[in-house]
Amino acid sequence: MKPRKIKDNIYWMGSVDWSRRLFDSLIPLPDGTSYNAYLIEGIDKIALIDTVDPSMVDELLNQLEGISKLDYVVSLHSEQDHSGSIPHILSRYPNAKLVSTPKAKEILINLLHISEEYFITVNDGDSISLGDKTLKFIHTPWVHWPETMVAYLEEDKILFSCDLFGSHIATTDLYASDERRVYEAAKRYYAEIMMPFRNVIKKNLEKLAPYDIAIIAPSHGPIHPRPAFIVNAHLEWIDGPPKNLVVLPYVSMHNSTKLMVDFLVSSLVEKGIDVELFDLTVTDIGKLAMALVDAGTIIIGTPTVLAGPHPNAVYAAFLANALRPKARFLSIIGSYGWGGRTVEILAGMVPNLKVEIIEPVLTIGAPGEADFEALENLAETVAAKHKEHGFK
Repeated sequence: MKPRKIKDNIYWMGSVDWSRRLFDSLIPLPDGTSYNAYLIEGIDKIALIDTVDPSMVDELLNQLEGISKLDYVVSLHSEQDHSGSIPHILSRYPNAKLVSTPKAKEILINLLHISEEYFITVNDGDSISLGDKTLKFIHTPWVHWPETMVAYLEEDKILFSCDLFGSHIATTDLYASDERRVYEAAKRYYAEIMMPFRNVIKKNLEKLAPYDIAIIAPSHGPIHPRPAFIVNAHLEWIDGPPKNLVVLPYVSMHNSTKLMVDFLVSSLVEKGIDVELFDLTVTDIGKLAMALVDAGTIIIGTPTVLAGPHPNAVYAAFLANALRPKARFLSIIGSYGWGGRTVEILAGMVPNLKVEIIEPVLTIGAPGEADFEALENLAETVAAKHKEHGFK
């Protein structure tokens, strides 16, 4: 794709990766992604903000044909989908300076073996003049690595936000015209990448609040010409209360746990509680992560395997603990044949969750009348807890 004009002398560059379906060998990409770089031509100097994934470097180099010099290559984030092509860019433009935070300099040298002589490090609030345009750098640590920063183009009121406000979408839309589609993709992106750092991200959003931002240009997904749309969505995901929602990831081997899950879902719905159900043998973990953003309660369903929880249930607990959602309550349901430590193991896997444990329901073999009564009591307890906390 050719460079695309955003404003006079400001261009989107980069690549749309239509075929990629897995990120970091972990995160599903059902809609592909993009790697956004931005070229800013000042009357005195020219800056390139970020690069692209190394697999797409040839496209970026082709887009830069006709650009005789680069004065600055700005690295907002050291992860290789942003930085991996920097050595190729510096090889073509050996007089360019690489602008980064001090922490990013250390990481980039370690990851890419870039010579120290290329670097200019910027402190929080520092600026670089391109002549008629000024780039101001704002440190935003833990969005989502420790070295990250954003860049604000003062004269044009554009925030180059790197991973903040991003979304994994492959599209020809330069701007977020289909906000419903972008909202879902951005929420998935936030859930999978940003949610563990939501408290520090909240502080970084407060830090950015005084800036007059007309356009947000992230490093993945379309550009936001209406910043309030994506900013307000993040404020809700970060700081809004949990919803009247139970997220129930489960796995069942011989249908006993499935019978319990089905009964509990019906009982919860009857009491006015929304439920998101995930069969862990087929679940898209991105969808599970998205649901966790809003969950008031998490209930894990699992059979007992070799005296402990099923490995898929272990993974679900590990994921929830790593993502640190706002959920307030947790419980466990499932079956076992002769004994085990399922509850103890799963409960010990979620130290990062600030949750109250609601009495689990485990049954020997297939559930009977007493077990269904216990599940009904669990549903009633969850409903009472949600009402008490005002979840809507």
